[in-house]
Amino acid sequence: MAHPKRRQSSTRRDKRRTHDKLTPKAVTICPNTGELHLRHKAYVVDGDLYHNGKVAIKDFAPVAAAAPSTDEE
Repeated sequence: MAHPKRRQSSTRRDKRRTHDKLTPKAVTICPNTGELHLRHKAYVVDGDLYHNGKVAIKDFAPVAAAAPSTDEE
C-alpha cells in the first residue's frame, strides 16, 4: 500500500475541504398565507395545498391517510 513520504500541511488539507460544508435550505414566506415553506415545493395550510402562492388543491387529503387498513381476521 502507498504511504505518503511527507506530512501534508494543514493549509493544503483545509483547501481541499473548503467545499465540504452544508448550505441552509432555501425557505420563503408565502405572501398570501404568511407560512414558511421550502422553495419550489407544495405545502399544506389549513387543509388546502398551495404551490407558488396559489391554491392548487382545496380540502387536500394525503393519499396515504385516505386508505386505512382494515385487515381483521
